[in-house]
Amino acid sequence: MKATRLAAALVLAAGAWGTAAAGSALVYVRAVQAPMETVYKRVFGSLENNGYFVIVEPNIGRNLAHFARRWGKDYNRNKLESIRSMVFCNGWYANQVGNADPDMLALCPLHVTLTHKAGETRILFVRPSQVAAGSPAEAVALELEQDVIRTIEESLTGLQTPGAGGVDRPPG
Repeated sequence: MKATRLAAALVLAAGAWGTAAAGSALVYVRAVQAPMETVYKRVFGSLENNGYFVIVEPNIGRNLAHFARRWGKDYNRNKLESIRSMVFCNGWYANQVGNADPDMLALCPLHVTLTHKAGETRILFVRPSQVAAGSPAEAVALELEQDVIRTIEESLTGLQTPGAGGVDRPPG
């Protein structure tokens, strides 16, 4: 039952492909014209090389595919070709967030989700500063957010990006 609810929530999140691009300051979205596997490996390596430890790597798309028959026409309506995620942590930042506001440890661990469709891979990251808005941990959450985004951007150097710099929305 828990797995079904999680899978349903992930499908709803995946179904927000167009919604996220519309302009929410809550989610950082970065698009590149590159295969999922290329982008995934680059982001993974950059996180690991910048002090973030990838804890688990769920292949969400593969897990959701098990429900295709049960969900019928409601399965993957946006025709995403791949959905993968990386769950990661940085001990120093986790400690700093916990020192500022123990309730904001709900941010730990962090995750990025990558989706792929029609040659475009999108990297999605919930902005910690938005979750921590108004909290004593807001400043450290913003610093953490900026560092993760810098790490993602660093990983994409040399890849083709749509639009100005490939960022779909400006931060904040």
